[in-house]
Amino acid sequence: MKAYDLIVVGGGPAGLAAAVEAKKEGVDKVLVLERDRELGGILQQCIHNGFGLHIFKEELTGPEYAERFIDELKEMGIEYRLDTMVLDISDERIIHVISKAEGFVTLVAKAVILAMGCRERTRGALAIPGYRPAGVFTAGTAQRYLNMEGYMVGKKVLILGSGDIGLIMARRMTLEGAKVLGCVELMPFSGGLTRNIVQCLDDYDIPLMLSHTVTDIQGKDRVQGVTVMKVDENRQPIPGTEIQFDVDTLLLSVGLIPENELSKGAGVQLDMKTRGAIVNESMETSVPGIFACGNVLHVHDLVDWVTDESRRAGKFAAKYIANPGGQKEEAIETIPGQGVGYIVPQRIRPSQVDQVLELFMRVRDIYVGQTVVIRVDGKEVQAKRRGHMAPGEMERVKLPVSLFNGPGVKKITVDVESR
Repeated sequence: MKAYDLIVVGGGPAGLAAAVEAKKEGVDKVLVLERDRELGGILQQCIHNGFGLHIFKEELTGPEYAERFIDELKEMGIEYRLDTMVLDISDERIIHVISKAEGFVTLVAKAVILAMGCRERTRGALAIPGYRPAGVFTAGTAQRYLNMEGYMVGKKVLILGSGDIGLIMARRMTLEGAKVLGCVELMPFSGGLTRNIVQCLDDYDIPLMLSHTVTDIQGKDRVQGVTVMKVDENRQPIPGTEIQFDVDTLLLSVGLIPENELSKGAGVQLDMKTRGAIVNESMETSVPGIFACGNVLHVHDLVDWVTDESRRAGKFAAKYIANPGGQKEEAIETIPGQGVGYIVPQRIRPSQVDQVLELFMRVRDIYVGQTVVIRVDGKEVQAKRRGHMAPGEMERVKLPVSLFNGPGVKKITVDVESR
């Protein structure tokens, strides 16, 4: 059994940033495990720009952003293994992996960082009626075929779901010569960033149909058409509102699910709202020595925030390795209140917060001119007005530790209020 100080599961943006940060903090033996043929994760297929504005103050493509961290990882001599699948992780941080090069191998680490990312919801999750013809892709799969494998997936396209990948693929397919007839969204608001709605749909005259969904796919061997219907306030199709689209391809951008099968096997407690691990301010899960960051923790809108969060995981993993016992103290719970979908981290130990606590959250609806109110055990400690908030855009709240570092504090609540 080969031993390491730190093993990072996943070589995407989260895993790379965490590994590099841990090495900078003095961790000696770091290993990154990646199941794909190269490092970089989903960034390698995101050839559009818009990455790195916050971290590097530059506008980079996905591969360019990834390369910054890959170069740093290699310069620091951090070990990594490609084409390597992690089979399971125990709560004692014993990891079983398999690869063509080495076969079945058992590893052990003083600390583990989970950075496995997320996967796309598929047609099966939606239960759309019809045969199973060729021409139905998740947006990310189509993106990989187009940008990395060189295959054109269709000529007349409809997109279901307005998440960022779907919006970006609407533009990408158009630039490659396909006709994108529209982007259909079940909810009354888009699930993507405002900038992507403008740059990927509005700039190319691609209509966004809110409160609509796909109710039928025609075609047996290949998609021949798609039926779309308007939905009511309960998201049920309204009879008589059918619209027929003559398309050969349907792209699905209908949500992402954090890949937490390994986390469950290790006994990590999960949050039912994020579908990721419950973590404390140090990104440590309920299992001592196992940390989580990036999209496996909660789905992010910008990779820059993934990097920020993963650096924190790397830093505190290093701290744990140096002092495995740590400091025991009762954690404060963060509570998503009115208008807030979830908050990460879910547990806070004030002694581990360096001056300012940063909370990540998503709101449940579109809010204009509303106030984000923070209460500590029911007492209001901060209220800040926000111009615009939407579920597709992650919100960050900063709270000085002095506002909640008192004896007997139990909970921090965040609400969206009209004032």
